[in-house]
Amino acid sequence: MTIVNIALPSAQTDLHISDGNRQWVITAYTLAFGGLLLLGGRISDLVGRKLAFCTGLLAFAGASALGGAAVSSGMLFGARALQGAFAALLAPAALSLLATTFTEPRERSRAFGVFGAIVGAGAAIGLLAGGFLTQYLNWRWSLYVNVPIALVAFLGALALLHPGGRREDAHLDVPGAVLGCAGMLAIVYGFSEAESRSWGDSLVLSMLGAGVALLLAFGLWQSRARVPLLPISVIRDRQRIGAFLTILFVTIGLFGVFLFLTYYMQRVLGWSPVKTGVAYLPITVGMIIGSTQVAARLLHRVPPRTLIAPGLLVAAGGLAIIAQVGTEPAYVSHVLPAMLLLGLGMGTAMMTSVSLATGSVAPQDAGAASATFNTAQQVGGSIGTALLNTIAASVTTRYLTAHAGPGVDRRALAAQATVHGFNVASWWAMASVLLGALVAALVVNAPRAPVPGDGGRGARRAMDEKEPHVA
Repeated sequence: MTIVNIALPSAQTDLHISDGNRQWVITAYTLAFGGLLLLGGRISDLVGRKLAFCTGLLAFAGASALGGAAVSSGMLFGARALQGAFAALLAPAALSLLATTFTEPRERSRAFGVFGAIVGAGAAIGLLAGGFLTQYLNWRWSLYVNVPIALVAFLGALALLHPGGRREDAHLDVPGAVLGCAGMLAIVYGFSEAESRSWGDSLVLSMLGAGVALLLAFGLWQSRARVPLLPISVIRDRQRIGAFLTILFVTIGLFGVFLFLTYYMQRVLGWSPVKTGVAYLPITVGMIIGSTQVAARLLHRVPPRTLIAPGLLVAAGGLAIIAQVGTEPAYVSHVLPAMLLLGLGMGTAMMTSVSLATGSVAPQDAGAASATFNTAQQVGGSIGTALLNTIAASVTTRYLTAHAGPGVDRRALAAQATVHGFNVASWWAMASVLLGALVAALVVNAPRAPVPGDGGRGARRAMDEKEPHVA
């Protein structure tokens, strides 16, 4: 997603995409991805995770090649939608493979630590790679680059992954798929359009209303379906609910801030795409440390909420620093320490949340649990981008109106207004992350992170082993 953000201006010029339609390069992907995640997760449970993973990899590579070769805006939009659809098959399969392969607490902590670092660092690496590829090669390579990566992963999957058996009672819940996917599509589309149309627009309101109605009907149907798309057991567990809600609030806060920082560095400070990408590397460093050196070492020793809540408090501290930047260059004094705090806090919290969301779930439902976690991320990102951008835009407009007048330097005023809008939106982002920390502290109460298929018994055993034996 982020690698294409950096390449978007060049693609728009090359393919003569209008300003009104350029959003579809991003929206086509997010709509397909967010709308089809539940279906993709269930398919991986039904047909086998290795098959779903390998199919998703090859199809994603093909869609990426199609997008890189696009000769028109419609061809690019279609390729991005295909990317999103196959990512919706690939992402839950990858996470459920991880969750069902590593069940011993120590190696599970290590595996999820690496996974958490990769997930968190992906956005920053995408910005860096997008800057280099766009500046030194061509925007098309931001899509072509997926092909060799996917092929290497495909060969590794064939050689290393154990074949997942297809369930004997494999059955796709078609009514559930229609209701769930349509509801998620409507929700994601409504939030994505709110940014450009306003929250009071009739289309936005109708899409959000229809999405809520469809999801309510989906929930009712899932309680009656023979093989439901989303088993009720997945969302009945308190620890998973805590993980889903936490990640929802966290991504609401973070997605918009990444966008603000990109505009701040390129539009206000005048940095190149490459320099902007390099400037994001401290987040990657923080993510790796938080995931592999903090969370992975402590996950099987301490209650999960003692990692998630403090981690999010650290991330909120980073957002508080970002919310105080001005129009003068402040990378070393503000942005750099804020990025390190964001990465450290998010790496710790994200890795622990992923483990909670996929632990103690029945193996045949691991794909559905993974898809629900990914859906919470996607919906949170859609809400955050639309909501925080709306806040930033409205605050910027009010600032311009209040400070405009004769003799005022319009260019300086525009920069001040833009940064002020970013600052106010960043405070709101911090509030969302703090809300995620509160949810984690109040809802997540497991003594240890659960492991797949034990219903939490492994966590209780971990506690018992620490009790002294009395002869």
